[in-house]
Amino acid sequence: MVTEKISQAIDILAEKDIDLWLIFVRESHSLPDPSLQLILGAHCTWQSAFIISATGETIAIVGNLDAESIKATGAFQEVIPYKSSIRENLINTIQRLSPNSIAINYSKNDYMSDGLTHGMYLLLMDYLKDTTFKDRLISSEAIISAVRGRKSATELEYLKQASDLTLKIFDKVTQFLRPGVSEKEVADFILNEVKIAGVEVSWDQATCPAVFTGPESAGAHFGPTDRVTERGHIMNIDFGVKVNGYCADLQRTWYFLKEDEDIAPIAVQNGFETIRDSIQEAAKALKPGIEGWKVDQVARDYIVSRGFDEYPHALGHQIGREAHDGAGVLCPVWERYGELPFLKVEKGQVYTIEPRLTVEGYGIATIEEEVVVTDDGCEFISTPQTDLILIK
Repeated sequence: MVTEKISQAIDILAEKDIDLWLIFVRESHSLPDPSLQLILGAHCTWQSAFIISATGETIAIVGNLDAESIKATGAFQEVIPYKSSIRENLINTIQRLSPNSIAINYSKNDYMSDGLTHGMYLLLMDYLKDTTFKDRLISSEAIISAVRGRKSATELEYLKQASDLTLKIFDKVTQFLRPGVSEKEVADFILNEVKIAGVEVSWDQATCPAVFTGPESAGAHFGPTDRVTERGHIMNIDFGVKVNGYCADLQRTWYFLKEDEDIAPIAVQNGFETIRDSIQEAAKALKPGIEGWKVDQVARDYIVSRGFDEYPHALGHQIGREAHDGAGVLCPVWERYGELPFLKVEKGQVYTIEPRLTVEGYGIATIEEEVVVTDDGCEFISTPQTDLILIK
């Protein structure tokens, strides 16, 4: 997978007319640059430079005691060890390649492109201070966005496997649920299924799974509590598993029928159908070339047109090696998102679509699906939830 992504990065450098991509790190196990999982799949100790050129050259300059482990990855054609300082080898290599542009990992908008620490930036500027290359540094955001976002066939298969397994566990949750079980008990059931499957959860176990029941729940980004499920309440779960290093991130919604109910109340059903249909409308709009905010606006307008308040977050994010995989987002034009709303959707990107709304007196209705962008639209990776799941 690493060599596959490096090959992709070389093509992207040529496409973006950028000569060199420099990933500059140290003690990466404690303070990892997110790009390393894509282009190396290992960690380093001392100051290390991983260089990918648009000409196809790949060079790693690392501490002498790291050299053999970096060679063993097979990721880089040339591994140059140093003993006392990286300075000379780094400058000589850059001078030999003579790039007009050097992309380094900083970004105001994308956290996945912001892996270069300020200290390492200062060191790099010190090393380059007597060269002309210090004035040729640019952000690698465009490179990282494309390398992370454009999923290969192998990556898509792993994402599909993670989605399928997550949905199978959701099906088991439905069989387990009954009025009176607590959010923590539901979470423990899910985590036991994860253990049986021999995988891991997609993000911090403190909030994966996140279980919310009833109208008084936090509704998002909060761990399971002792609150118990009750008849007449909505319950939703945010959860995913990681398979071969690739994540799923899905949400489903249930309703606990009252003793005298055979179907959900009109308000609950209306809320669920509004969310379900808004996802389908957004999916129809999602295609290469469209700016992310325009897709968000489709779902947002639909929900508001049905008499509900707009959701207080983005419609969806990219997913891959991380549940929140950075770069382009399907989000509104809010200051907190910087320039991300205006990034154009690309073929091969995988997005979640996850609107939500409050059904007063019942709880939060939400669904989260995953889609991959195709030549002229998108296809669902997850099997969409079409019906509200009823618990008797």
